[in-house]
Amino acid sequence: MNDEIVELQTRLAFQEDTILELSDALARQQAEIRDLTDKLQLVQRQVRDLMQINSGAPPSGAEPPPPHY
Repeated sequence: MNDEIVELQTRLAFQEDTILELSDALARQQAEIRDLTDKLQLVQRQVRDLMQINSGAPPSGAEPPPPHY
């Protein structure tokens, strides 16, 4: 009976370690996803600006041209 308790405690300890490792891995992946999402949004803005430049439209965020008299 005592051996069974020790075995269960050992399994529990390994499971707790595994859960902590998985939690850390998940946190790292979430941070990486946020970073990649930010980079993707930047690239999308750059592509949109380049497409506008090539079409003759002002890039997004650009100031309107001054009025001509």
